[in-house]
Amino acid sequence: MSTSTTASVSTHILDTSVGRPAEGVAVRLSARAGRDADWQALGGSATDGDGRCKDLPALPEGTTHVRLDFAVEAYFEKSVKKQADAQQDAPANRDSGAAGVFFPEVAITFAVVPGEHYHVPLLLNPFGYSVYRGS
Repeated sequence: MSTSTTASVSTHILDTSVGRPAEGVAVRLSARAGRDADWQALGGSATDGDGRCKDLPALPEGTTHVRLDFAVEAYFEKSVKKQADAQQDAPANRDSGAAGVFFPEVAITFAVVPGEHYHVPLLLNPFGYSVYRGS
């Protein structure tokens, strides 16, 4: 929850390749006070069945920049296995190359001001992603 001296952050992930929320993605939250300051790791969470992180840590007073780190590799590895199991003749890593996952991590950095809430959805698929400031 934001206060007059702090901002707050929430996020959710939609896997656009299947049109569903991405469950079980680890999300880490970091903050800094000023663009030249060091990042402070605040903790993390994982997305629930609705693709949301409902328990991200509060931002400290003086935060000006926030970074959300999404660990999507494990999610896609599990997702590809589920799809391959459902379609037995489908290749497990179709067009993915040797690594299997093109974007193993997604890091989003954005500026914040005290008193504002920032909802930052991640629209994700195996070969691209998009983010925006939601409401």
